[in-house]
Amino acid sequence: MELSSLPVGTYFNLVSWVVFFPLIGLVLNLILTNRASEKVYGIIASLASGASFVVASLLLLSLSKHPEAVVVPFAEWINVGNLSINWAFRVDTLSVTMMMAVSAVGTLIHVYSIGYMHEDVRIQGDPSRYSRFFIFMNLFIVMMMILVSAESYLMTFVGWEGVGLCSYLLIGFWFEKGKDGEGNAIAAKKAFLTNRIGDFGFITAMFLIFTIFG
Repeated sequence: MELSSLPVGTYFNLVSWVVFFPLIGLVLNLILTNRASEKVYGIIASLASGASFVVASLLLLSLSKHPEAVVVPFAEWINVGNLSINWAFRVDTLSVTMMMAVSAVGTLIHVYSIGYMHEDVRIQGDPSRYSRFFIFMNLFIVMMMILVSAESYLMTFVGWEGVGLCSYLLIGFWFEKGKDGEGNAIAAKKAFLTNRIGDFGFITAMFLIFTIFG
């Protein structure tokens, strides 16, 4: 479906912004690292996640008017021989419900972390970690949004891998803490390796689908 053919009076064309808003937030915090106050990092990240929630709410409103599932194309991604895969977003009741859940809970966690991480970082004496934490959080929202809105299995896999990476980064954020000074790092590695089991099943399933159905 082309953008021009999307139902009139809906906000389906805004779906890509559920990804772009947190992406913009993490880029801004990356640029401002060690150049701004702690609250600025948290506010930017929280607003970015909150903006995704606003877009998801508009999508839900659009679904109330046009309940049929819609695929919104963004760009041509892979075009090799007979294989053609677009980077596109699927907007339906399930995907929008997940978008709202991810962005709503994510925003609350971002806001809570503004105060919580202040104490943690102050004690550790490494202010640069404050911005890094919110960069990881925004990246997590980006990948979750890709995961729940993907139109193709391959795009879903990208989101799945991204969520796994972010889980590793956040679990091991205070890598020097925990049992024997390395407990968190070990826990992060375990989570990373556990996700690889899911990767094997996911890749196998995609291979079988492509082989059987083309």
